[in-house]
Amino acid sequence: MAGNREFLNRRLHSLLGVIPIGLFLVQHLVVNHFATGGPESFNKAAGFMGNLPFRIILETVIIYLPILFHAIYGLYIAFTAKNNAGNYGFFRNWMFLLQRVSGVITLIFIAWHVWQTRVAAAFGTEVNFDMMANILSSPFMFIFYIIGVISTIFHFANGLWSFFVSWGITVSPRSQVISTYFTIGVFVVLSIVAIRTLLAFA
Repeated sequence: MAGNREFLNRRLHSLLGVIPIGLFLVQHLVVNHFATGGPESFNKAAGFMGNLPFRIILETVIIYLPILFHAIYGLYIAFTAKNNAGNYGFFRNWMFLLQRVSGVITLIFIAWHVWQTRVAAAFGTEVNFDMMANILSSPFMFIFYIIGVISTIFHFANGLWSFFVSWGITVSPRSQVISTYFTIGVFVVLSIVAIRTLLAFA
């Protein structure tokens, strides 16, 4: 019984990491990338997202609750998993270890980012280009955001590989190799988008 529950929890954890959390990450990066077009371009895109009907309900159900479960169960996996990277050194064992490390970094980053933006907005601060420019004007915060965003993207891209395997999409060794190259491509493309965005704010 306990084994079945853990199996279901791991499946749910994997699914939520892609749908809806992963999809939200991609959408969030795309919207933020409008900053490369200047303050007006970003403010228009952010204003559209901020004025969606039932935004609070959508954010709670589609973003915050899934992230909460994914984070809590992810921490359980991270601190109970047996890492083999030091013993074997295979590529996938290192990815297994880095997935856990990046998960912890990502959780810290998301919590801080939500505090600086969504919580601040709840107290009346407007989430706009100037807000992010002020945050990233600090060299420390800029480096923190670079590390946090890259860690988040890696966690999603590498988790996408695991999702394909655990859900039976990539079963053969060949399909898993193809998936590896695909997810590396996802990581590279999204990282370029994110870094361009951060440089635009800075």
